[in-house]
Amino acid sequence: MRRSIATVSLSGSLADKLTAIGAAGFDGVEIFENDLLVSDMSPEDVRSRAADLGLAVELYQPFRDFEAVPPDLLADGLRRAEHKFAVMERLGAKQLLVCSNVSPAAIGDDELAAEQLRLLAERAAEHGIRIAYEALAWGRHVADYFHAWRIVRMAGHPALGLCLDSFHIAARDVDPYAIRTIPGDRIFFLQLADAPSLPMDVLHWSRHYRCFPGQGDMDVAGLVADVLRTGYDGPLSLEVFNDIFRQAAAMRTAQDAMRSLIALEEQVGLRMDGRAAGLTSPPRPVVPSGFAFAELAAPSAAPLGALLTALGFVRTGVHAGKPVELWEQGAARVLLNSGSAESPDGPALGAIGLESPDPAASVKRAEALLSPVLPRMRGPHDAPLDAVAAPDGTEVFFCATARPDHPSWTDDFSADRRGPGAATGEITHIDHVALTQPWHHFDEASLFYRSVLGLRPHESLELPDPYGLMRSRAVSTEDGGVRVALNVAHVGAHDGSHGTAWQHVALASSDIVATARRFRAAGGPMLAIPANYYDDLEARHDLGADRHRLLRGLGLLYDRDEHGEFLHFYTETTGRVFFEIVQRIGGYRGYGAVNAPVRLAAQHARPRPRAG
Repeated sequence: MRRSIATVSLSGSLADKLTAIGAAGFDGVEIFENDLLVSDMSPEDVRSRAADLGLAVELYQPFRDFEAVPPDLLADGLRRAEHKFAVMERLGAKQLLVCSNVSPAAIGDDELAAEQLRLLAERAAEHGIRIAYEALAWGRHVADYFHAWRIVRMAGHPALGLCLDSFHIAARDVDPYAIRTIPGDRIFFLQLADAPSLPMDVLHWSRHYRCFPGQGDMDVAGLVADVLRTGYDGPLSLEVFNDIFRQAAAMRTAQDAMRSLIALEEQVGLRMDGRAAGLTSPPRPVVPSGFAFAELAAPSAAPLGALLTALGFVRTGVHAGKPVELWEQGAARVLLNSGSAESPDGPALGAIGLESPDPAASVKRAEALLSPVLPRMRGPHDAPLDAVAAPDGTEVFFCATARPDHPSWTDDFSADRRGPGAATGEITHIDHVALTQPWHHFDEASLFYRSVLGLRPHESLELPDPYGLMRSRAVSTEDGGVRVALNVAHVGAHDGSHGTAWQHVALASSDIVATARRFRAAGGPMLAIPANYYDDLEARHDLGADRHRLLRGLGLLYDRDEHGEFLHFYTETTGRVFFEIVQRIGGYRGYGAVNAPVRLAAQHARPRPRAG
C-alpha cells in the first residue's frame, strides 16, 4: 500500500516539505497549489526533486468552483483547467482534485454537473490526466460522497472518478458503509485526516483542527477498511489542515505523520482480519501493567528527599554507579537523580518506568512505530533497561521489576536505608503522572501513548487557568493500572515562571486522611486551598457537617462521578515538580479535573521554591 501526504500538512518552503516527506519514507506527495505558487522552484524542479527523493507526484490540488455553472462560468472554468493541465504535465502529476462547487453561482442540477464534469474529464484525458471529484462537507449543492458518486456515475467517463476524504465524510456524519457499493476502480484517490470532536462550523473545523489519524476522535480505520473492500488500490494519503502543524518543524511532523499511517494500517488490518494486502503489521502493542518508578532530576536530592520523608517514603538504595537514590513506599518508587541535567526551572520529572509483560517486545513495538531506543551508558553489571523518548523528551523505560524470569533494575541499587526502617505509610503505588507538553507536541504525544504503548485516550478537556486555558487529555490502560495526563497551556500561555511546564506525580493512598495528617505533622509543605473552595463544596455536595469540617481542616479536595468518590491534596511545587496524593473510593475513574482551576490558581499565587 503506497503512502502519501499533502504538502499543505507541513510547514516551510516546498523544498523543505519535499525533503521532510522523503526522509520520513513516504512513497508519494500531493502538491497543494499554493505551495507551488509561492515557490521559486519550477514545476520541472519539483518533479526532479520528488523523483530524487523517491516520491511520485500523486495529485495536484485543488481545482475549485467548476461544475453546475452558467455557460460563461463554464468557459472560464475550462480555460483555467487547460492552464492547470499544462502545469501538471510539467510536474508529472496524473490526477487533478476537483472540489464540489461552493460558489453562490452554482446551480442545483445534478445532470448539469455531470455534463460539465464529463466535458472536463474529456479535456483532461487528452493530457493523460484523470479527474478526482471530491464532495466538500460545505459544498453548496454536493456535500456528501454518495451524492458525488451519483454525479460521477451519471457522467460516465473513465477519466472521472471519486476522491474520498475521511474528514468530509465524518464531519457530515454520513454513514460510510455505502462506500462498499462503489466499484474500487471508480475511487481514484483517498485522503485521510482525523479531528477532535468540536461543536463548531465545519469549515472552520476543517481548516484549523484536522490532525493525523489516531490523534482525534473519528473512526478513520473503519472508513479505510470500507474503501479497501471495494478493491481500491491507490495510495493512503494524509491531507491535514492544522495551525500547529504549519508552525512545527517539518521533519518531525512528517515522521509523526508516518507513525500515524503505520498505526492506522495496523488498525485497518485488524478490522479486515488480514484480508487486505500490503498493509503494515507491526509487533502487537505490549500494554504496560503499572508504573515501576518515576525519576526526578535535581541538583541535590536533599530537599525532595525531605518531602518524600514527610510523605512516609524511605530511601532504600543508591545506584552502584550513578548518583541516583531509590525511595520506596508500598509499590510506589521514586528515583532522585542528582546527575541528570536539570531544567532551567529546577527539578523536573525526567523519566517514568512502566512495568511491561515483555520489555523486549515493548522495545520492538516502539521501534516499529518510529520511536528509536535511546542510547544509555550501562555499567558491566547493570540490568538491561531500555528507554524510548516521548515527544516532550520524557524517557519511558520498559521494566520487569522483581520478576524471577527477568533481570530487575532494582538489582542495580545497593541497600542504603535511611530513616525509620521500612516505610509504614498508606501510599500504595503511583496512581498517575501528569506531563505538560510543549504546545506543538500535544497531538504527537497523544498518538505516541496511544500507538506505541497501547493506552486508551479519554476526552480532551479545556480547564480554566488564571492566565488562559489549559488543555488536558488523559490516556490509560483499560484497568487504570497506567494513567498519564497530558497537559498544555495553549491560550494566554506565559513563560516558565507562570507554570506552563509544571509536572506532577500522583501517589495513591489507602487512607488519605492519615497521609495528610502525617504530612502536616512532619512539616510538609501542602498547597493552601482557599476557604471559598470549601464554601462552594458545601453548596455542591451534602457530605455531612463532620466530613466537610474534616476536608476543610486538612486541605483535602473532593470530587465524585457515577462510579465513586475522589479525595486528593497537593504538595507545594519544587522547581517544575509537585506531588498529588489521591484516594479513589469505589470505582471513580477521573482525575479531579473540576478542582484543577483551584490548584492552578493556588500555584500561581505561591512562589515556587527551587531545590538545591
